[in-house]
Amino acid sequence: MLDPKFIRENPEKVKENIRKKFKPEKLKLVEDFIKKDKEYRKLLKESQELRAKRNQLSSEINQLKKAKKDASELIEKAKDIPPRIKEIEEITLALSEEIKEILMNIPNMIHESVPIGKDSSDNIVREVTGKPRQFDFPVKSHVEIAESLNIADFDASARTSGNGFYFLKGDLALLDMALINYARDYMVSQGYLFVEPPWLIREEILKGVYSKEEIEHMSYKTQDDLFLIATSEHPLIGMFVNRLIPKKALPIKITGFSPCFRREIGSHGIDEKGLFRTHQFNKQEMIVICEPEDSYKFYDEMMGHTKEIFKSLGVPFRENEGCSGDMADLKAKTADLEVWSPRKSDYFEITSCTNMEAAQARRLNIRVVDGNERYFAHTLNNTVIATSRAMVAILENFQNKDGTVTVPEVLVPYMGGKKTIGMHSGFFE
Repeated sequence: MLDPKFIRENPEKVKENIRKKFKPEKLKLVEDFIKKDKEYRKLLKESQELRAKRNQLSSEINQLKKAKKDASELIEKAKDIPPRIKEIEEITLALSEEIKEILMNIPNMIHESVPIGKDSSDNIVREVTGKPRQFDFPVKSHVEIAESLNIADFDASARTSGNGFYFLKGDLALLDMALINYARDYMVSQGYLFVEPPWLIREEILKGVYSKEEIEHMSYKTQDDLFLIATSEHPLIGMFVNRLIPKKALPIKITGFSPCFRREIGSHGIDEKGLFRTHQFNKQEMIVICEPEDSYKFYDEMMGHTKEIFKSLGVPFRENEGCSGDMADLKAKTADLEVWSPRKSDYFEITSCTNMEAAQARRLNIRVVDGNERYFAHTLNNTVIATSRAMVAILENFQNKDGTVTVPEVLVPYMGGKKTIGMHSGFFE
C-alpha cells in the first residue's frame, strides 16, 4: 500500500509506475482515489467546522440563558447540526473503506533498478553458478527415481487427499527433514532468530500480506474463518501488526519453518504428478524488518544466504531478476533462484527474494519509533529452502546409474551418516 499523501502529490508518477507494470486496467484507481480522497477531506473539514459551530452556539446559548434572555433562535440553529454531523460520519466511514480498498489495489512503486518488461519472458539472468552434470546414462525424472526406489507414493496420496499431495517414505522423508534442519542451522548461524509460527492465520493479517486475488486463488479457509498459511512469512510478519518497534531494536531477523498450504487454482493448477507443484510442502523462510535506508543492504544479504545454501548442496543454479510486469503488486524488487533440472534440460524456480519496502508494513501498521518520530518500517522475505523442489533438484542432479541417489555431503550428518539413498523395502515385503 502506498502513502496516500504520495499518491495525492504524485498521481502521474503512480500512473507511470502502473504503466511500467503493464496493468492499464489499474490506471483508473488513481483517479478514483484522487476523487474520493478529495471528497473525504472536504467532508472532514465540514464536520470539524460544524463541531466548532456547535460548540460556539452552545456557549452563546448558555450565556443568553444566564442573562435570562431568549435563546430559542440559536437553539433552533443548533438542532440542525447533530443530524448533519451524523450523516457526514456515515458517509466518511463508507468513503474510508472505499479508499482503503482502492489503496490496497494500487501497485507498489518499483525500485529504480527493476528491469522493465511485460512478463516472465523479460526477466533477466544476473548470475549463473555451477555447471550441469554430464550423464553417461539415461536421465530419469524425480518421479521415476522416487517410485523406482519406493521412497514416495503419489498414487496413495491421490486416494487419500487428491492430486497435489504426496507420501514420502524412508530415505526421502529423512532427506526432507535433513534439508529443513540444515537450512535452519545455517540461518541461526547467520544471526537469525528461529521461530515456529502458528499454521493458521486470521483474514485481517492475510489481507496485509496478500492481495485479494491471491487470497481467493491460493488460500484454504477453515470453518472457523481462519486460513491455512501459504508460507511462514505471513504469520512471522503478522506477529508485528499494529506494533511500534523501537529504532534500536532493528533490524529484526527471523527464520521460520512451517508446512505451506496452497490451493493454486486457475492457470497454475495441480495437473502433474510429483513434488514440483503441490498443495502442501515444507519450507524454511527468512524475514527482515528494518530501517528504510537499510532494506536493499538486507535484500542482497538475504539473497546471498540462499546462494550459499545451494552452493553448499552442489546444485547448479542461476539468479533470475523479476521484471516489472512479472512482479506482484506489493513487491518493489524481487529475484528468484532457479536450479537445474537434468530431466528438463532447463532451470526451474526454487526460491524467491522480495523487498516490499514500506507497502506491507503500511498495510499491517508496523512502525518504527525514534523519539517523537513515527514511520513505517521496510519488510523483506526470502525462501531459505522449499524442500519439495529442493528434493526434485537433488534426486535428478545426484542420481546414479544403479538407480540410487548420492546424498549431498553437507546433508550426510543430518541423514544419520547415510551417504546414499537406496531402495525402501516397502510395507508388504
